[in-house]
Amino acid sequence: MAKSKPSKKKGKKGQQTGVQELSVEMAGPLFEQATELLQEGQPNEALPVAQKLIKCLSGSDVDTALRLPALDLLGEIYIELGEADEARNVFLQAVKLDPDGSLGNEVSGGADKFLWLAQLCDQGGQESVDWFEKGAVVLRRELGQYEGRALSEQDEVIQEIKRTKLSNALCGAAEVYMTDLSWNEDAEQRCEALVTEACMVAPESCEPLQTLASVRLSQSKLEDAQAALARSLELWIELPPEDLSAIPDFPTRISLSRLLMEADMEEQALEVLERLIAEDDHSVEAWYLGGWCLHLLAGKQDENNTAAKEEDEGKDQKTITLKSSRDWLLRCLKLYSKLEYEDERLKTHAEELLEEMNQVLGPAPAEGEADDDDEEWEGIEEDEEDGDAQMAGT
Repeated sequence: MAKSKPSKKKGKKGQQTGVQELSVEMAGPLFEQATELLQEGQPNEALPVAQKLIKCLSGSDVDTALRLPALDLLGEIYIELGEADEARNVFLQAVKLDPDGSLGNEVSGGADKFLWLAQLCDQGGQESVDWFEKGAVVLRRELGQYEGRALSEQDEVIQEIKRTKLSNALCGAAEVYMTDLSWNEDAEQRCEALVTEACMVAPESCEPLQTLASVRLSQSKLEDAQAALARSLELWIELPPEDLSAIPDFPTRISLSRLLMEADMEEQALEVLERLIAEDDHSVEAWYLGGWCLHLLAGKQDENNTAAKEEDEGKDQKTITLKSSRDWLLRCLKLYSKLEYEDERLKTHAEELLEEMNQVLGPAPAEGEADDDDEEWEGIEEDEEDGDAQMAGT
């Protein structure tokens, strides 16, 4: 028996050697396979491949340059799957391997893991700010390497990406000060400093301007907020939809529409929302916000009504706008049910708005029937290409 115990240890060592050999033979193909599956929108299929990859690289003497990209990939897969806790644990492992973000981006070092943790941390508040600031330190350091030297075209692209990341990190920290840490004595001062730096770092980016507008709204500086939002819109609103590199992503424009509505810029908000629906007519939130926006517009039309009437229908502009609002909200609730959407507050508010409008307009038409004035809305579900023309409610 005395000899069997060392023999068992040898077996374990041999197994570890096998894992190391497996990593050399299979890590590359597994990484490529998992990456391809994730890019193709198949995170469920990518997960077991990435988990196998991690096992291949689990040896204590495996090069960090191999392990970091694998952890980064696994973390992104968990994010796509909505597994926040799992993603956070993976990125914390990555921090242990690159605690100050000094390893190169070519091996998935740098700031990204800190920025993910800022959004995934349990506590939020100061912990989130600390992760954002840690990522910002790394990005400032990396951007400093480009100062004072001639840049290639590729260097300029990388520099712009890092500027955008730094700006977004600063905006993320500012938003925490406006929410979780709003009661801190220095919250407003910190917000100002963060947003000012963000706008200087990426003056051609929409997100810092939107964050600036949010800060100004919280300070009840409506005109300043409207000016920031107008500048944000000018950066992309005239661009064609296919110019994806210069147009903010879908969630950023959803946030923009909310800010525009809050800043009494409903017409601009509706223009943004119409473009969003043209891109994705299954967005529950976009249909909801469009319906709410039209309801707000109807309220303004009621206040400023000059007794102008539609010649054929004999209905004032407020009635037409309310019917359009109802159409948007009915579509929202239909998709809400179909997609099993989970946002009870959105659903409740949409139902409240509909109930209020039904008291003014009468019962909503049966499914498949249009309101008398809404011929332009007919066929919106069938013809996505003509979405912009069909959605013009005002």
